[in-house]
Amino acid sequence: MSAPSPDLSARLSVGFSWVGHTMMHITAALYLTVVLALEREWNLPYDELIRLWTLGSLMIGVGAPLAGWLGDRWSDSRMMAVFFLLTGAGSVAAGLADGPHALWLGLAVLGLGASIYHPVGMSWMVKNAVNRGKALGYLGLFGSLGVALAGVVAGGLTEVFGWRSAFLLPGAVCLLLGVALAVCIAMGVVQDRHADVKPQPKPSRGDVIRAFVVLSVTMLCAGLMFNAMQVVLPKLFGERLHGLVGEGTFGIGGLVTLVYLTAAVPQLIGGHLADRYPLKRIYALCLLWQTPMMAALAVLSGFPLVGAAGLVIIASQVQIPAENLLLSRYTPDRHRGLAFGAKFILSFGAGPLAVQMVAYFYEQSGEFVTLYATLTVLAGIAFLAALLLPGDRTPATADAAAQPAAVPAGGAD
Repeated sequence: MSAPSPDLSARLSVGFSWVGHTMMHITAALYLTVVLALEREWNLPYDELIRLWTLGSLMIGVGAPLAGWLGDRWSDSRMMAVFFLLTGAGSVAAGLADGPHALWLGLAVLGLGASIYHPVGMSWMVKNAVNRGKALGYLGLFGSLGVALAGVVAGGLTEVFGWRSAFLLPGAVCLLLGVALAVCIAMGVVQDRHADVKPQPKPSRGDVIRAFVVLSVTMLCAGLMFNAMQVVLPKLFGERLHGLVGEGTFGIGGLVTLVYLTAAVPQLIGGHLADRYPLKRIYALCLLWQTPMMAALAVLSGFPLVGAAGLVIIASQVQIPAENLLLSRYTPDRHRGLAFGAKFILSFGAGPLAVQMVAYFYEQSGEFVTLYATLTVLAGIAFLAALLLPGDRTPATADAAAQPAAVPAGGAD
């Protein structure tokens, strides 16, 4: 019997990483649409129900550094199997909840499982990909698909089969994927890689410190912006579209899906741009674009609101491949999982703060004008900080400076 192919392992690793990105974003966003049905079924106010997601969203950030560290020190492929299994178990538990406390606990387990994906899955994929920008673009495409599908999956399943099915069916899919990956690992078809398929030039210590400080600021701001948008969009559309998509969760969830789908292809384009142009320029321009669009969202209604939301999400997704390549560039290979974990303490760790922001502003005014004014300020701060990143060559020039990796396989795109 021939030994498993390292090239096959690399391709399967990239494939599981892409699919995992979709499932992570579907499961992590299910509750944001389901909560609209629970308002009626449990007869509880929106601000009280949305707070049940606070611990779950906190776990997505808090669990990330430990998950990244375990991926670096133990096994990134095995940690990905744990991701699928734990996230699936949390989603199923949420679907079986008989009250707010049980739902809160199920969502917390779901959040803990979801915390594994970004630090481990992204580091795992970067190790196994040759064309990193392209691969990160596809990774973003799968992630955008997950964010987009979450609303229509949750809304559609809730209206047809009830809110419990919106957690139970995606949870079952995650459990099946976890079992499939575990079998591939046990058979040796998927193996851990301890060096990158394609190396990159080493930055100076000064540039590493400078990039760390700047990216800490930009990623925190971007995390608050992304999470607040994701939390508030179903409610915002429900209130400002004045019945244009009907009164049920399916119409609202479908429109949220449409908005996020507009970002899928631009993120793939962002990955191709990141392989060809200076990362700093791409990153800063995307943050600049979001500043006036956030201001517009504070006051628009009807379909112009939908258009402005789509433009914000497009810009936020185009920037992600550049951001991840910047982080990868300024992080030693052996600590990359931990670095991605630190990123998601800042970005997804901003989730509970974003939830509290949404709940607070809505409780105070019954609207979201002040919330979007705050997000406009955050976008401006992030843009100004990005201008302070170290100057960089084009990724193609930088890659030419690196030495070829001494590995037996060609890796995967």
